[in-house]
Amino acid sequence: MSILTISGSPHVQAHESVDKIMYGVVFSLIPAALVSFYFFGLPAILVTITAVASCLLFEFIIQKYLLKGPVTVNDGSAMITGILLAFIVPASLPLWMVVIGSLVSIGMGKMTFGGLGKNIFNPALVGRVFLMISFPVDMNMYPEPTRFSTKLTDVVTGPTPLAIVKEGAAQGENVSELVTQVPEYTSMLMGNMGGSIGEISALAILLGGLYMLFKKIIRWEIPVAYIGSFAILAAILWKVDPQSYANPMFHLVTGGLMLGAIYMATDMVTSPMSSMGMIVYGIGCGFLTIIIRTFGAYPEGVAFAILIMNAFVPLINKGFKPKRFGEEIKNG
Repeated sequence: MSILTISGSPHVQAHESVDKIMYGVVFSLIPAALVSFYFFGLPAILVTITAVASCLLFEFIIQKYLLKGPVTVNDGSAMITGILLAFIVPASLPLWMVVIGSLVSIGMGKMTFGGLGKNIFNPALVGRVFLMISFPVDMNMYPEPTRFSTKLTDVVTGPTPLAIVKEGAAQGENVSELVTQVPEYTSMLMGNMGGSIGEISALAILLGGLYMLFKKIIRWEIPVAYIGSFAILAAILWKVDPQSYANPMFHLVTGGLMLGAIYMATDMVTSPMSSMGMIVYGIGCGFLTIIIRTFGAYPEGVAFAILIMNAFVPLINKGFKPKRFGEEIKNG
């Protein structure tokens, strides 16, 4: 009796290897990295290097000495986890906290489930949520953009545009007036605002996303459904009461929406397989993000929204199965 061994997802029929796909994602992240290094300087570079190095190290140690299986640290997946983890934390975060976040991302978010293709939650987001809950003060100290700086001390921190609007709205202030206190939309689109390292420039992230679409690394359904549903719901709230809710353009260029929709929600391992499933998943992410941003305790909701929808992926896959090859289609 022969035993058929099936590897973990993603199951992609293509000439591309896992390594090539992963390093393609790394390449697409270069514009966002350059923008973040320009605005946050040496601290952002050190956080990124620390996150990548520690993710690679922890994956190697776990695979070689705990799982005692093949070491696949060169496939690029751990590097992506490190880069994305660095991109969703402040540049001022102490490096020892970055190392802890890397351990949680790789150890709990990825290797606990068996490694690449078996994890049900996005590893980098698992690390971010752990850091947010464990070190809320440090995770909410965002350096202000200073144009490339080599200083590691005396970093000036301030609230992000999302935090300014969220805190002001909670105190009953007019949101339409609060929006005028943040940088102009064109400035925020380029990345000239406070925030996590790699999420500040929506333009740079969109450039990376277009590259991945061109190279067929990701599909359009999830980003379009995510961003589209989010924008529609934000527009409805704004239209109903513009004094209490920010306009959709403000939401689109601030926070981690673009980074989450293009790089994290589209993770092949933790997202649905069918086209309709991807659309449902993306709409769910968009709905939860705007609900958490608007009515929740946190000014940002991307991480929680994606992790919640990650948990629903098995159900979505079950509900939206593609037609089997050769299946008879009944008329009427």
